[in-house]
Amino acid sequence: MSTELPVFTPRETVSELDRYIVGQPKAKRAVAIALRNRWRRSQVGAELRDEIAPKNIIMIGPTGVGKTEIARRLAKMGQAPFLKVEASKFTEVGYVGRDVESMIRDLTDLAIQMVKVEETERVEATAKRAAEDRLLDLLQASDPGTDRSTPTNYFAVGPDGAAQNHTSPGDREALRKALRKGELDDREISISTKVPHPALEILTGAGMDDMMNNLRDALGNMQGIMGQNQPTKERRMSVPEALRYLTSEEGDKMVNMDNIVQQALDRVQNRGIIFLDEVDKIALTSGRGSGGQGPDVSRGGVQRDLLPIVEGCAVTTKHGVVKTDHILFIAAGAFHETKVSDLIPELQGRFPIRVELNALSEDDFLRILTEPRASLVRQYEALMATEGVVLKFTEQSLADIARVAFAANERLENIGARRLHTVLETLLEDISYRAPEQKGQTIEVDAGLVKDKLEVLLADEDLGRYIL
Repeated sequence: MSTELPVFTPRETVSELDRYIVGQPKAKRAVAIALRNRWRRSQVGAELRDEIAPKNIIMIGPTGVGKTEIARRLAKMGQAPFLKVEASKFTEVGYVGRDVESMIRDLTDLAIQMVKVEETERVEATAKRAAEDRLLDLLQASDPGTDRSTPTNYFAVGPDGAAQNHTSPGDREALRKALRKGELDDREISISTKVPHPALEILTGAGMDDMMNNLRDALGNMQGIMGQNQPTKERRMSVPEALRYLTSEEGDKMVNMDNIVQQALDRVQNRGIIFLDEVDKIALTSGRGSGGQGPDVSRGGVQRDLLPIVEGCAVTTKHGVVKTDHILFIAAGAFHETKVSDLIPELQGRFPIRVELNALSEDDFLRILTEPRASLVRQYEALMATEGVVLKFTEQSLADIARVAFAANERLENIGARRLHTVLETLLEDISYRAPEQKGQTIEVDAGLVKDKLEVLLADEDLGRYIL
């Protein structure tokens, strides 16, 4: 088991989360302890390590208060594969729809992509150098007798990228310098590129789900076995595009997929985090007995299917068997019409930590606008800066924006901090539209603009319902 986990104390984790998420101290403390417990478990002796199960968490609170963002930031801090799924999208085994094991397969695929990106970045410099050499070989092989100061605009390249003729080392280094300076960017070459198996192209269309996964995996394995016979296609591309393609190809050669898969499986099993959203939608509303009727039967079935995954079982994926014993599950739901106690007792017992998130206040909205590292105000200022426009918000305008968003949530439907996105888009629509024509100008968003743009909408409840 890998022990190379980022080490954060619970206090450090909460401090980092505070940079992005306003309020919710109880939830932050709970996930901070969960992250620290992963490191603690890695330090325990092997005879006891496997017995220490993760303390799964249920977050209870309305939409838009930070539940998903807390889990996502936690996963990023722990370099953990993270998957968000909606519990209401699953169906009981035997019904058409996604089965609960698909979340483990999806998490494994994400982990493999994560590790592959890390490994590719690690060898990027070496891969780029190798790609440069291949590209130089291709350029030199096109016509050794051609004057390099006025080469042709099109070069024919063999599928293996090998060159039979070379100029002198001095000419080659001069060509390399020209390549790096961008002096060859306007030229084109032809490269033989690999294309997906035709059957796989058919199966990768939109709407394909679990019923097609096994068939796609089988065809993928066949393609791997017959990799030498994989069809190729001649593509013409510019020199910069060819360099990017060859760098990617060389990077793929330098990484060991077997090692990547093993690292990914270890990371899923020991660091993986699954965020189960809308878990309240699968809670029973008319009794817990198996003799219930209507939607409760399906809800109960999904809960029973979830139970072994959360308790710990072995799930077969195309990359190998994944044990779920030490995956951290964070469930979340508003629980407006149901309670946590409406979940089947066995599932409740697998989520020992329960934290309630508070609804956002007007003051919270004001803090969300300004305090986080990537606050909405900073985002809009950066967007306008790309047009050469300086956007400034007065303190009173920010207070008024927070007040309007809070009032809209109270009068219409409470969607939490997401209301701020709608309010700001409505407020800044004209500024965003005219920004390309106002380069070099400073635009101030003041209380008067907020009143003109938003107060009227808020006063007209029917109009505000559709716009805010």
